[in-house]
Amino acid sequence: MAAVLIIEDDSTFAQIIEGFLSKNNYQVTTVNNVAKALKLLAHERFQLLLIDYRLPDGTGIDVLNHRRETGLTVPAIIMTSFNDVRTAVKSIQLGAADYITKPINPDELLMVISNALQKKELPKPTSADNFIRGKSEVANRLYQHIDLVANTDMSVIIQGESGTGKEFAARTLHLQSKRKNKPFIAIDCGALSKDLAASELFGHIKGAFTGAVADKKGSFEAADGGTIFLDEIGNLSYEVQVKLLRALQERVVQPLGSNRQIPVDVRVITATNDDLANSMKNGEFREDLYHRLNEFKIQLPPLRERGADLELFIDLFVKLSNQELNRNVKEIDKNTSSMLLKYDWPGNLRELKNVIKRMVLLTAGTVATADSLPDEMKIAVSKEVPLDNPSDLKAVNESNERALITETLAKVKYNKSKAAKLLNIDRKTLYAKMERYGID
Repeated sequence: MAAVLIIEDDSTFAQIIEGFLSKNNYQVTTVNNVAKALKLLAHERFQLLLIDYRLPDGTGIDVLNHRRETGLTVPAIIMTSFNDVRTAVKSIQLGAADYITKPINPDELLMVISNALQKKELPKPTSADNFIRGKSEVANRLYQHIDLVANTDMSVIIQGESGTGKEFAARTLHLQSKRKNKPFIAIDCGALSKDLAASELFGHIKGAFTGAVADKKGSFEAADGGTIFLDEIGNLSYEVQVKLLRALQERVVQPLGSNRQIPVDVRVITATNDDLANSMKNGEFREDLYHRLNEFKIQLPPLRERGADLELFIDLFVKLSNQELNRNVKEIDKNTSSMLLKYDWPGNLRELKNVIKRMVLLTAGTVATADSLPDEMKIAVSKEVPLDNPSDLKAVNESNERALITETLAKVKYNKSKAAKLLNIDRKTLYAKMERYGID
């Protein structure tokens, strides 16, 4: 029986979720703020965290940051009622396994929890896999670069927005290289605490630090002869960057607490959704390490720039979801298809996969309709404001608020005082709504 910690300040909603999960054989504990959650996490073990984004003394991001800093590996799911997937994208960047929007569909909740606990991943690509290859011009250019550098030993930086498939690109590089029969090891640097990162990468010996009860082989040693993929490389501390640079230059690693140097032959592929050049200028990332890693750079295009590829991905995800969920969706109606194609997909392939899986899960027959799409998509693609005075924000329904605020801010060149006046709200309310909808 998996132990689930629910962090939710709406007591009625928390009781409903607790009762539902208990009936489905989960052991549930609930708390209503960040402080209580962190106290429990220090003394008790859970298999899953179900976290509301907005909490009385902080946000779900605070819990995710604590989880990363303390080296907890328990999967976490973020719940948000703000219908803005950008919050979810930020959460996933900080290590959340998934997200779900309120109001929560029970079947969807069980599916998301089950996936998080089982750590299900997309099928691993093979050399013949066409998973994200696509047929657009940007996709062709991407794979030309991959084909060009794959069979070399050059270090590669893969840069792209969250959810664009950076690990898939890294695996493709590995599978097309001369190292394809050796290990491929992927490390999420964003999920590693400062204290545990060096141990994870380079290993340690028994007694090297509190909790080191046995020798541990590091990822570099485990990947010997193959490829190591360091996702979100910019999150590594300066001290670990120094050790990494030495490992790359001298091709040896030294486990924590040991004087022994272990030779390693590893190709390094790194990924980031940030511009490491800026981090380097700010003194957060070593310049010598950056140049050592940046022998070749691959830029992954966001989904919104991949044109007709989107339809290929939709068809593929429907097929995979039908197989996984035992559904038989054969068609997407015209209105729903239009919404899927109009949406800008800020969460890219990861978000598309989640939306399509949810759509298939909620479709009982063979034709998917708009009822099975998340509210945030319907809000985002809705552009009409059916009011005589579209500048009166108090009279605009929630589905059009974000579009109206964005348009008004652009009109007044982001003068927030003028925007608040036009929208008939005060500045404090405007700031709150900008935060709510992820408007910068």
